[in-house]
Amino acid sequence: MKPADALEAPLAERLRPRTLDEVIGQQHLLGPGKPLRAAFESGQPHSMILWGPPGVGKTTLARLMADAFDALFIPISAVLGGVKDIRDAVEQAQQARHRGGLLGGAQRTIVFVDEVHRFNKAQQDAFLPHVESGLFTFIGATTENPSFEVNSALLSRATVHVLQSLSDEDLRVMLERGRKLLEAPPLSEAATVRLIAYADGDARRLLNTFENVARMVGEVTEIDEPLLERSLGEQLRRYDKGGEQFYDTISALHKSVRGSDPDAALYWFVRMVDGGVDPRYIARRMVRMANEDIGLADPRALRLALDAAETYERLGSPEGELALAQAIVYLAVAPKSNAVYAAYNAVRAFVKQDVTRPVPLRLRNAPTRLMKQLDYGKGYRYAHDEAGGFAAGENYFPDGMAAQRFYEPVPRGLEIRIGERLQELRRLNEESNKT
Repeated sequence: MKPADALEAPLAERLRPRTLDEVIGQQHLLGPGKPLRAAFESGQPHSMILWGPPGVGKTTLARLMADAFDALFIPISAVLGGVKDIRDAVEQAQQARHRGGLLGGAQRTIVFVDEVHRFNKAQQDAFLPHVESGLFTFIGATTENPSFEVNSALLSRATVHVLQSLSDEDLRVMLERGRKLLEAPPLSEAATVRLIAYADGDARRLLNTFENVARMVGEVTEIDEPLLERSLGEQLRRYDKGGEQFYDTISALHKSVRGSDPDAALYWFVRMVDGGVDPRYIARRMVRMANEDIGLADPRALRLALDAAETYERLGSPEGELALAQAIVYLAVAPKSNAVYAAYNAVRAFVKQDVTRPVPLRLRNAPTRLMKQLDYGKGYRYAHDEAGGFAAGENYFPDGMAAQRFYEPVPRGLEIRIGERLQELRRLNEESNKT
């Protein structure tokens, strides 16, 4: 293997594609006739948001677009930058346009904002007039849903392209490219599978991790799994990310919460974090637990799970993990109910096998004169005008369909009171139907 040069760029940077054909993955965007391929071939770049997980090529695509259009490329990090960086980018773009005018042509500028969701509303708004005027093409990269994290005004001026995690086959190709560049020993199949699982679809993580291994192993004929583990130590636990052990462990965490055992739940939580699982994945599963296994027995559980997820997003690891641990303990000790979950599944099954029934006229909205003439909304009883705010005896199901009972609250937590309320409402319905 070549001796390591401490001043060399990381392997992921050295392997960054120089042409579009060198890009691995994202064929749903880059294949023949696909949106980004068409953008490259059109000769007319457009403002866009590249949304996808880390290490899938967002920065690479932005740089390739600048090269393809011979554009000035101005990168901004929303994590480290601010309004001054935006002003500097505008000034550089104006200077580039002026230089292009003097030379008889207009030089394009691409402003690339990494982690654009980190910019606040005012910072994002600062791009709008320049995108509108065509001073530069805006390309934002984000790992977060742009519908929630990017201003609607900026979003309306940019096309969102969704990038996907790289497949195992994509990562194999990339790993072999990196191995050849480093002139490193081959990897055994078990070591390859393990390293790809650890990368979790992130090319940068795969290549930089492999580079660390290649620097440590010395002169060997093959990098096998035990050597991989010894080289990475704490970086690589006995954790089959995405494999059977991964799903077994998240299952154990979920069942511990459902079984109201906070100690076991904390144990499996720490096992997952220690094994390299993204805590944001665990946070998403916690939100699912709050809905599926606790539900209306304690509605505060969902809010606490969401708050914990948001806290982790703000603090990251390791500080944010404490918020997740706190929420897990709460979910475990909270009263349990799957009544809404069961009711929802029952309704889905019912609707799937039932015919499509029309909405009764009395329950339809009547925003126009014609609809009122057709008796839309006629006979509807406004519950707030009824005694107790309840239209006793009213039927809200389609006409000709027997009333159904899908939701049956359990005698635990808040659902005790919900059940009592439902019993009283049903009694009033029965009395009204008798008269």
